[in-house]
Amino acid sequence: MFTRLTATQTLTKGPRPLVLCGPSGSGKSTLLKRLFAEFPNTFGFSISHTTRAPRAGEVHGIHYYFVDQQEMQKKIANDEFIETAIFSGNMYGTSKAAVREIQQAGKVCVLDIEPQGVEQIKKTDLNPILVFNNPPTIRDLELRLRKRQTETEETLQKRLTAAVEEIAYGLKNGNFHKIINNIEIDAAYLEFRDFIVNELKKQEAEGVRIRWE
Repeated sequence: MFTRLTATQTLTKGPRPLVLCGPSGSGKSTLLKRLFAEFPNTFGFSISHTTRAPRAGEVHGIHYYFVDQQEMQKKIANDEFIETAIFSGNMYGTSKAAVREIQQAGKVCVLDIEPQGVEQIKKTDLNPILVFNNPPTIRDLELRLRKRQTETEETLQKRLTAAVEEIAYGLKNGNFHKIINNIEIDAAYLEFRDFIVNELKKQEAEGVRIRWE
């Protein structure tokens, strides 16, 4: 695997980053969309790099930075990433530059990463707030992924296989600060939002400035 960094000398201090982890199709995007809509100036989304091809409607620099494997390997060799992961044969990574830009704007950096990345970011000094988004069942997850119509049968089965492992990791005691059982989206969002707001207010009490306006 790749050598990781501590991030101590490369990232500025500020609000703790928010890490949201969960299987593809579990509803992470909906939770984050609502959070950003309710608090438009508080959070900033860290755009990941990936070697996978864009899906319909995805835009470079908005949803992901889409790069080829050679460019990704070069960036890894240049120590440009906080964490990297391989998922369904594709490489993903969170760059130092993406996190730094959000922190310098005084916002809470939000990262949507895989378990591999979660384990790596735990080893940095970023002290992230770790949330796992748990789908109702694997069957529900499969129906959501099929409804997207963005997967071949082969990639769908790979995602479902990976989801079983992700859920086992997510539900293991001590891996996350909060588990959201995303059965009904409105209830799940309220639980998610209230937990995050409470965590940020704790930071405010310790003197960390949070942008609520």
